[in-house]
Amino acid sequence: MDEPNATRAGRQRLEGEPVELPPPVAPEESVDQRPSKSLTIGAVCKALQQEFPDISISKLRYLEDQKLVAPKRTPGGYRLYTTSDLARLRTILRLQRDEFLPLRVIRQELAAGRTEGEIAPPAPAGGDARPGAALRRITFSLRDRGALYSLDEVVEETGAEPRLVAELEDFGIVKSVVRGGARYYDDTEREIVRATTELARYGVAGRNLRVFRTSAEREAALLQQILAPSLRSRNPDRRREAVEALENLAAVASHLKHLLLVRDLRRIAT
Repeated sequence: MDEPNATRAGRQRLEGEPVELPPPVAPEESVDQRPSKSLTIGAVCKALQQEFPDISISKLRYLEDQKLVAPKRTPGGYRLYTTSDLARLRTILRLQRDEFLPLRVIRQELAAGRTEGEIAPPAPAGGDARPGAALRRITFSLRDRGALYSLDEVVEETGAEPRLVAELEDFGIVKSVVRGGARYYDDTEREIVRATTELARYGVAGRNLRVFRTSAEREAALLQQILAPSLRSRNPDRRREAVEALENLAAVASHLKHLLLVRDLRRIAT
């Protein structure tokens, strides 16, 4: 029968044997408080790829450059991520993917305490899109153009090829502003590049996207006609209310267009 630790330690003292006691656990390093395992940037990338297939090491480095995550560094300069860092990255990527928020707004959401568990899961395939979700996605583009991004930054963040961005500009799908001889894109233009990059993977070329641009121009003209008097008002309160109404109308119009598209595609698929 095995001796209890205390009995064995006493016998060892009497017999002159070295005492072997389990190492003490410091109060600040109790079982529940020991630091979690650190992850390398490659391990983090692999952990995220199942949910975010397009994630890359360069994208993780870019998010770090944007001060959205701050992994620790080893003396040799290698990045080490904690489980909290991994959860924060999931939150950032979901806000980008599901709510189409720009990094500037994501930074504000994180500062306000937004966490992974507070992000609503994406709607199931074929389910009705909620007008409220569409409203959230367009709000930043109606009231605020947001930050400007260079071509290199847009390419880095969206995974687009530079030649695709040039093609999109040629067909008027995206529009840049020139400053100091360089082209810059706002939040909305960057998200257009991101969406068209996904379509390009299915063989949709820039010239095929003109139908979307024409449709959007017609919808914008219709909504402008409805709210034109209020939008031109000199009363700032009335103009602000008109912009809010425009956002609501755009959300409903987007929802209606989605439903019409689902109906037509369902007919094709059956």
